[in-house]
Amino acid sequence: MKKILLLLLFTYTLSNAQEDAWVYFNDKPDASFYLDNPLEMLSQKALDRRANQGIELDELDVPVSNVYIDAVAATNGITVMAKSKWLNALHIRGSEEAIRTLTALNFVSRVDFADNSLDDFGRAAAPRPATSAARIKNIQATYNYGSSAGQVQMLNGHLLHQQDFTGAGKTIAVLDNGFVGVPTAGAFARLYENNLIATGYNYVQHSNDVYTGGSHGTMVLSTMGGYASGQLVGSAPDAFYYLFVTEDTAAENPVEESYWVEAAEMADSLGVDIINTSLGYLNYDNPNYSHTYNNANGETAFITRGANVAFTRGMFLVTSAGNSAATDQPNISVPADAFNTLTVGAVGPDEQYAYFSSIGPSADGRIKPDVMAQGLLTTVCSADGTIAAASGTSFSGPITAGMVACLWQALPNKTNAELLQIIKESADRYTNPDNFYGYGIPDFNLALQRELLTAHVADGNMFLVYPNPVKNHLSIKFPTSANTARFIIYNSLGQKVREQEVVNEKAVSLENLTSGIYNYYIQSGSETQTGRLVKE
Repeated sequence: MKKILLLLLFTYTLSNAQEDAWVYFNDKPDASFYLDNPLEMLSQKALDRRANQGIELDELDVPVSNVYIDAVAATNGITVMAKSKWLNALHIRGSEEAIRTLTALNFVSRVDFADNSLDDFGRAAAPRPATSAARIKNIQATYNYGSSAGQVQMLNGHLLHQQDFTGAGKTIAVLDNGFVGVPTAGAFARLYENNLIATGYNYVQHSNDVYTGGSHGTMVLSTMGGYASGQLVGSAPDAFYYLFVTEDTAAENPVEESYWVEAAEMADSLGVDIINTSLGYLNYDNPNYSHTYNNANGETAFITRGANVAFTRGMFLVTSAGNSAATDQPNISVPADAFNTLTVGAVGPDEQYAYFSSIGPSADGRIKPDVMAQGLLTTVCSADGTIAAASGTSFSGPITAGMVACLWQALPNKTNAELLQIIKESADRYTNPDNFYGYGIPDFNLALQRELLTAHVADGNMFLVYPNPVKNHLSIKFPTSANTARFIIYNSLGQKVREQEVVNEKAVSLENLTSGIYNYYIQSGSETQTGRLVKE
């Protein structure tokens, strides 16, 4: 009798076990209303970003039907955990039996269990390794940049800063596990003083409090927006930041992928330009939910599919590659496998590969990571305000994201796709990529100068001042309408320090000019041009 009772109890427990799943819908019955009234679903800033890149609204922008949400939520034994308008789906939790009943609803397209072995009423799925849960947070324990100088200079970011491209006018969303200490740490005071930071939402706790949970996001944010003169200057100190909590520090579950997608959708609606993701997913507390390397193919993981849609909305995505290279799962995690995300691996201060940086390629054979930046002994700000060193691709990613903001500020008419290609082409291994370095370390100043040269050749109606920064000799390429010009250089106080007549592409000696940042003025007849010049 005792054995029978135990068997009955075991059977009852199994049948009532809680499972995670996604339920997908057939359509969006309110699509016409929202497409006719776009401000009901997107901010004007979001609409402007779309217009600037020639991206039309479509049904993916329309919210999930509230009628469908309410019907699923009213189903006995079902809890709605998250929703995604891009994928027209809900992340739900409940017993296997309760979840299966949803397929009877005429507006449900399909149900996809997080445990693939439960899909299609018992269809066998490829086995997943029963590894222990391993949280992938991508971390291992002219400004006065202090100890952060190297991580910015490695990307030639300081040269963009010297030209006043510091991320101003660009918005970055940081999706992470929490931002404990950000309101009180001195390195973030400048963001608050200049109204450059706002809370998005805490999807884990379903609240507006993002300054709770973990402090991983705090350190990540500091590499972009931090400012402590002589100690730490972020790669985009003048960008605007939204903070979202999508990673649960207490558990590892695929609902975090759904939180991420939901946050990315909100970021889109707010008009965000760049999303930084210093998170990645491989293994979950329930090993039946875990990803295998084969899943990192750019189209399988829920979070990856969301990232792919995010790019089509005109946002630029920067994602850390992961820190698993020294484990039995050395390859990139998701969503680093997304087709058009800029996946960033880690190097040390010496620009050499960091041993932990996850490697490529993606499961379908694409080059990953895309580029590299400093992620070993990176200067960050911790929750208590301490400026210290930390390691992980968690930091190489956001350092790069900040530089993307600076470059996009300098090239505001570029689309996200154009910018992605420009950055890859500037990297030092572009012609010979591999699975460790990808295309190599990008040079953001080189990317800018190449584009300015291309624009000059295409337009033929502007002066091209190069190289910039300049060491000793400067050249000026004239528009087709000019032969000679007056060239004036002013110091930072507005005092004239050089004036001379210049000839098309004849070298101008600046050997006697001290190092620093200058403004220049060029005049030839009715043609005039001003700009900033950096003398090394």
